[in-house]
Amino acid sequence: MRGKKGLLIVLSGPSGVGKGTVRKAIFSKDNTKYEYSISVTTRNPREGETNGVDYFFKSRDEFEQMIEKGELLEYAEYVGNYYGTPVDYVRQTLDEGRDVFLEIEVQGARQVREKFPDGLFIFLVPPSLHELRSRLTGRGTDSEEIIQDRLNAAKEELMLMNLYDYVVVNDRIESACDTIDSIVAAEHCRRERVEKIYKEMLGVD
Repeated sequence: MRGKKGLLIVLSGPSGVGKGTVRKAIFSKDNTKYEYSISVTTRNPREGETNGVDYFFKSRDEFEQMIEKGELLEYAEYVGNYYGTPVDYVRQTLDEGRDVFLEIEVQGARQVREKFPDGLFIFLVPPSLHELRSRLTGRGTDSEEIIQDRLNAAKEELMLMNLYDYVVVNDRIESACDTIDSIVAAEHCRRERVEKIYKEMLGVD
């Protein structure tokens, strides 16, 4: 449809909920039409993560230079590390009519909501706090102290559910992916989005 802009899809949720796992599963599908915006971070790569694929891994100085130059759509410091989203790629891709998929932390999602109020904000939650602790422990990459810090932060983040449009429980990865795809399809049919396009076609306000 001429004049159709892409939809900014923001997937967020507490640490350990499985945001990265769900995002990878969505993008492993042959029919995926989303464009993934790779985040920048100062944390060390985990086993199996690749620079330029999972994240752009930067030093703290490099990241702070990006902040000063205004090159980030959003950024946040979480458990001692920076995370952020490069802005130019996002705007250009949306203008080309393609959907952009962001997987970001809760703090960053709040910033994006202020700049892109028309975005689609999805909050991924665990089935229970017990399951969340099990997932954090199961990574095998963090100390008990860091796990407890992440769990405490997760409890605070769950209280920010009201900042999002939809909540998806990550009990089964395949089910969570299907739910997210259904939400995106429905949003593209939302009357406000379609009406705006047709008003531009008809030349009316």
